[in-house]
Parts: sequence; C-alpha cells; structure tokens
Amino acid sequence: MAEQRRTPATDRREALKARHRRAIVDAAAELMTEIGGTDFTVDQLAAQADVSRRTVFNHFKTLDDITLEVFREMLGAVLDNVDANLASAGEGTLMFDRLAAALRATDLVTPIAEFTRIFESEGCGPAQIFDLGDHRPNPRQAVLFERAISDLGGRIAATTLHHHPSADPFEVDLMCGALVGGSLAVVRRWALATGGTDTAESRRVWTELLDRMIGTYRTGFGALGSDTSTS
Repeated sequence: MAEQRRTPATDRREALKARHRRAIVDAAAELMTEIGGTDFTVDQLAAQADVSRRTVFNHFKTLDDITLEVFREMLGAVLDNVDANLASAGEGTLMFDRLAAALRATDLVTPIAEFTRIFESEGCGPAQIFDLGDHRPNPRQAVLFERAISDLGGRIAATTLHHHPSADPFEVDLMCGALVGGSLAVVRRWALATGGTDTAESRRVWTELLDRMIGTYRTGFGALGSDTSTS
C-alpha cells in the first residue's frame, strides 16, 4: 500500500490534535492542584482546557486515563534520571548494579510525596493509599497508583534494554519488575514510618529502605534466614 501523502491540511489537523491533547493533560494537572485531588468532572476539565466534552473523549476513554497520563508525566522525570544514570555508568559494570545505582541516584521521594498530597486531599491518607496495616485502601486510588508504578516499570525495562541491547528482554523484564515491585514495598514501609512527608529524616529512611531492598535482591531470597519462632 502506498504511503499516504502528507499535506498542509493533514499537518494542521495533527498539530491541532496534539495541542488539544496537551491542553487536556495540562488542565487535569491544574485541576488537581486547584481542587486538591483527582475528583474533577469532564465538564470542569473541558472548561479548563477550553475544549468540548467530545474532544476530551476523542483523546481519552475515561477520566482515570487522563489522571494516569498526568501521573505518567510526573514520573517522567524519574525515568529521565534513570536514563541519564544508566548512560553515565562505567563500562563493565553489571547491568543489575547499573540499574540499582540509577535507582539510588534518582529522586523518587518528590513524586511519591506529591501522590500522597493529591490523594490525602480526597480524605485518603498514606495508610489507605498504600494498603498499610488495618487501613483499607480506596480502591480507585490504589488501582491508579499501582497502574502508574507498573507503567513506570515497563518504561524502565525499555530504557534498560536501550542501554543493554544484547541483554535478554525476558531477564530485563524480570529484573525491572522485581526492582520496581520492591520499590513499591519500600514506598509502603516508608509511608508507614514517615507519613509520606518529604523531610531530611524521611529521605534518610527512604535511602535505608531502598538499600535494604536492593541488597536483598542482589544476594537472593535464598540467603534470607528462616523463621524459627514459635507462636
């Protein structure tokens, strides 16, 4: 099939679509700040973006998809930092160690604290967001958060493969999935210990938990001691 010829009219339509999508995502981010949460309506979003309801749904199926796109962009800075740190790692360094060093050098506290702030404004504290102890998470918030983290894991795997093109994609997926999943466990423990606030002490706790997680994965779970306690 012959390649479709681009025309000035086609370029204008594509540019308009891109502007509308950008306006919708920016408007959603603005509304999260203004209303303090994700509980905005399609009408509010359309008015903020200066587009019609139909245009909103031409680009996104649901409001949750728009919220996830905002979260994706919030975590984009994390991905950029991982990419830069992987690129600057020394030659000959093991892939796991390069990725672990990139995670250590990346500021994850700032976006996680921002997620906490957004969700707290909807009456959902860190314990509910991250399913801690006896606190049941808000189902919608839990799904949104986990989908955002899962998406980040896939993007980190793709970035890692870009820097290690000869690596086995399955092994990279396993490694990145384990580290990102472990980071989610770090987030839960960190939120429980610090309340999800961004302070010097909370960052110290974060670093300690992250180092423990990386060390556990590096040595393997087989090295963990067995539970010999009795009830």
